[in-house]
Amino acid sequence: MSDSSIADSALELTQSNDMTDSLMTKSSGDEHSSETGGRAGSSRASSSGNRLNDQKVKEFRQFLENHEGDRHLVVLQDFPDPDALSSAWGYRLIAQEYNITSEIVYAGTLSHQENIALVRLTGLPVKRWSQQMTKEKDLSAYDGCVLVDNQGTTTQLTPILERAKIPMLVVIDHHTSQGELNAEFIDLRSQTRATATIFVQYLKAGLLKLDNSESEHIKCATALMHGLRSDTNHLMQAQEEDFVAAGYLSRFYDSQLLNSVLQASRSKRVMDVIERSLRNRTLQNNFSIAGVGYLRYDDRDAIPQAADFLVTEENVHTAVVYGIVHDEDEELELVIGSLRTSKITLDPDEFIKEAFGHDANGRFFGGGRAMAGGFEIPMGFLSGFNENNEYTRIKWEVFDAQIKQKLIPLVDPEDGMIHTS
Repeated sequence: MSDSSIADSALELTQSNDMTDSLMTKSSGDEHSSETGGRAGSSRASSSGNRLNDQKVKEFRQFLENHEGDRHLVVLQDFPDPDALSSAWGYRLIAQEYNITSEIVYAGTLSHQENIALVRLTGLPVKRWSQQMTKEKDLSAYDGCVLVDNQGTTTQLTPILERAKIPMLVVIDHHTSQGELNAEFIDLRSQTRATATIFVQYLKAGLLKLDNSESEHIKCATALMHGLRSDTNHLMQAQEEDFVAAGYLSRFYDSQLLNSVLQASRSKRVMDVIERSLRNRTLQNNFSIAGVGYLRYDDRDAIPQAADFLVTEENVHTAVVYGIVHDEDEELELVIGSLRTSKITLDPDEFIKEAFGHDANGRFFGGGRAMAGGFEIPMGFLSGFNENNEYTRIKWEVFDAQIKQKLIPLVDPEDGMIHTS
């Protein structure tokens, strides 16, 4: 089914439900009472969500009016996904309506083929800022920074901006709170499936009127549809508000452009990492755990793609894939991992936070949302490339064993031991 058909179906479903509700009120008896009670509960939840959105829209509009003429730096996570990229574009367009200029930046890399295609095919205005480049820039030119689809814990730019005393003005995210935030406008909705959904609600509320004659509006709507689709697992995990958002975007987005983005092919290096994850996986209690060794920084997005693949195996409900990612330019080395699950009673955010904890400053090494999560752990003193093959092998084995040591007690509480061959 095409994305346009999905969006149209969402609108038809909403209209059909509304008609059904109207007809059901005319029925009588216990069945009527029961169903009315169920709908009343759903209606209350929907009403509560609408009140929250109305309040946040009002606060956001006031914030934008107060900062007319500002210059903002919109900061994304190091490895921005479609939800982050599209939402940041939404912020930029909305801010323009209030004479606010915005630059969208990230410090890591775009390595997932769909993310690269999204940026290239839509002309999405995002730039990569390395740590060194950021240090050399005159950050005083910016009136503040904006965090979209993150809370500053997954970007290398946070400490640099803090040292430069750039105020945090806005945080808009759908992930669970990662710690105390100090910003002028905060919109955290952990029950919402995608940050793109939040931005579509801003658009619907009139903060920006999309125009089919504006090429940039069409391309941004297409990006938002991709972001919404991506973070709801092709709408399979979408809630009512996501379908309503998709229905709204269906009036503006370019289905052919989105199809071109989705048809981007996997690189050979990504396929190699998926093959490695299959070869190295450990199966226990319906979990699939796989370490894939060393990866180039530019191939980091192969890890979540491998997790996406492993979770489709028969009798597996959760997959965790991790590896050591090395960035030669920044002399940075991290253990990076991704979790994917189809088990509705498993909370990825709680699971990852319990497994890996937080750093000395109280920042968690990872977190998650519905059905997905990830973690990044700096290697500290042991970080750095070594040409000695035996040394690199030993280092990987140590970190591989340590990650498993953190995961196994949660996967199988009766087995706290790591079995190595």
